[in-house]
Amino acid sequence: MNIHEYQAKELFRSYGIAVPAGRMADTEAMAGDVAEEIGGKSWVVKAQIHAGGRGKGGGVKLAESVEEVRHHADQIIGSHLITAQTGAQGKLVQRVLVEAAHEIKKEFYLGLIIDRTRQRITIIASASGGMDIEDIANSHPDKVIREAVDPAIGLPEFQCRKIAARIGLTGELMPQAVKLMRALYRCFRDKGALMTEINPLAIVDDNKLMALDAKISFDSNAVHRYPEITSYRDFDEEDPKEVEATGHGLNYIALDGNVGCIVNGAGLAMATMDAISLHGGSPANFLDVGGGASPEKIANAFRIVLKDPNVKTILLNIFAGINRCDWVATGVVQAMQDQKIKEPVIIRLSGTNVELGQKIIDNSGLPFIVAKDLDEAARKSVEAVRRVTA
Repeated sequence: MNIHEYQAKELFRSYGIAVPAGRMADTEAMAGDVAEEIGGKSWVVKAQIHAGGRGKGGGVKLAESVEEVRHHADQIIGSHLITAQTGAQGKLVQRVLVEAAHEIKKEFYLGLIIDRTRQRITIIASASGGMDIEDIANSHPDKVIREAVDPAIGLPEFQCRKIAARIGLTGELMPQAVKLMRALYRCFRDKGALMTEINPLAIVDDNKLMALDAKISFDSNAVHRYPEITSYRDFDEEDPKEVEATGHGLNYIALDGNVGCIVNGAGLAMATMDAISLHGGSPANFLDVGGGASPEKIANAFRIVLKDPNVKTILLNIFAGINRCDWVATGVVQAMQDQKIKEPVIIRLSGTNVELGQKIIDNSGLPFIVAKDLDEAARKSVEAVRRVTA
């Protein structure tokens, strides 16, 4: 689960991490009011969407007057901001962050991630921060420092000092860097985060270290433990199909292909997507119906998958253990009849009550395409797409 920059900075403040004075605004008038409350001579107006690269996309503007703040906010709010992370369609901007501008003397990068290979929270830091950090990481990987944190002892001061020294935060900046890193680690650990990023972390004004940007993503499977984090969720920033699927107990992620996938089990779902790709097709989604898939759950899965206009065929791949093939077959027949599905539907059933499930499919009188195994199902799905789009 991602959150907005202004929300991440609220969390940072609660942990004592220095951030610019600022507040969210969802109208140009409110943006001007925020600038007046902050005071000063210059402000930054920043589009709030769940995507990086906003500066290059024109979503970050400097203002030298309150009137200019209002003008920038009016231009940004309601626009579709296109960045390298949004795709060509862009994202609708519904709010901005207005905050005090600071004189930047030097920019750095600081982040924390879960390194799944080492099974450690890992700090990533660089003396080269700012908009081009991805390019720097690719072209000069030696400029990016990685330090794993021992979970038994947490992040000790000596490790922070080591990282700070390597990126050039010495002298009077050293204690500030240590305090900031340890606070960032506590925030990451306490709130079940998967990634925290400050880019840029900057030396501003009279040698003060400040987080000028903030990005945090959380483990969606853990946010229920933290009501204050759950309240940050912005459904407008998420695919409506994914939101609806969550409400029905389905794990759905939209992709850009044309073969709709309905599968039980995350591993089998990934294998199904791989098999489709192997045969020259492209999966339109990841969808795991989980265990105990009732007929209603299967019917809901079909409805959600078919909301994607790119879907030309549907592959249902079920290996029933906790599930029952007769439940699944009943749901498929119900979906075909109620939703008047015209797209080709390829079915592969295996496991508990497979004979009964297959009998329901055969006796339905509906034009299902049946496959004996995953490879055949994937091949027939790709062939069906080619026939439909020919």
